[in-house]
Amino acid sequence: MSLRGGDPAEIGGYPLETRLGSGGMGTVFLARTSSGRPVAIKLIHQQFAGDDEFRIRFRQEVAAARRVSGAFTAAVVDADPEAEQPWMATTYIEGDTLAQRIDKKGPVNGAELRRLAIGLAEALRDIHRVGVVHRDLKPSNVVLSPEGPRVIDFGISRAVDQQTLTMTGRVIGTPPFMSPEQLQAPRGVGPSSDVFSLGTLLVYAATGHGPFDADSPYMTAYQVVHEEPSLGPVPVILRAVVEPCLAKEPEARPSADELLVLLRDLPADLGGAEGDGAGADVAGAGRTRDVSTQHHLETTRGAAASTDPTVAPAAGPGPGAGTGSTSTAIGRRLRRRWRP
Repeated sequence: MSLRGGDPAEIGGYPLETRLGSGGMGTVFLARTSSGRPVAIKLIHQQFAGDDEFRIRFRQEVAAARRVSGAFTAAVVDADPEAEQPWMATTYIEGDTLAQRIDKKGPVNGAELRRLAIGLAEALRDIHRVGVVHRDLKPSNVVLSPEGPRVIDFGISRAVDQQTLTMTGRVIGTPPFMSPEQLQAPRGVGPSSDVFSLGTLLVYAATGHGPFDADSPYMTAYQVVHEEPSLGPVPVILRAVVEPCLAKEPEARPSADELLVLLRDLPADLGGAEGDGAGADVAGAGRTRDVSTQHHLETTRGAAASTDPTVAPAAGPGPGAGTGSTSTAIGRRLRRRWRP
């Protein structure tokens, strides 16, 4: 996108070349360093510049981005959160976002889906290792670079040891990709909230829609908190990994490190969704809710059995569970790998 009338010619001494995009909080421009290296500069909208609460959030974003910069994110090149109009420059990552990729080509599958899942888990592992919770993993915040996926935009992230700031009167985040606890008690979210969001991202990548999609953000939020995910079109072998990520209780989810182990164990060809035919998606969605409930019961009982010898191990799913013996065995093996 070309620069528009009213856009600055330069920011912090970096000449601007074009617009990359604009959102509710700011506009992102492509610029160049003195040596000619491309950078992406995020300029906060003028109406927020005088908002003290927002400035605190932007300082936190800059600090978080500096802590996690590495192979799986965008490194901070320069920033001035105290400027009249705050800004931050990061390395420019060339490539479509996951949202753009799905819009252009449809769902991701096979080896490409496996690589995407592993790359996102690696990014989340590195983010969490430096004590940061991203809190806004969504398709538009994942850039598919030639080297692999990069997680960008730490605008609502926070350090685990940092006081959480919630904009007064606003829900911060994107409901289809938010965790139940982020919707209910945003001040208390931890790394497991990002794991839930990653689970929704993988469903979106594999199917083109989220596991809790609804007609309105309010209905979506309700389904995130109260309903089981719709996973019918997700490849069975990947579903066994995704289901634990979407557990309603944070402590029931794997960590990013544990998730990475599970994903690396998956075969290159993830296969297809359960069943074929025109009605597979609809029927599969209904079956998945039942299977997910059964999985939760099995996992809870299995965890109890591992610490209490008086608790019998969980039996396999009963008739009608719908996953088949092969996927059930895979699910049990994967769950054993990440269960504490």
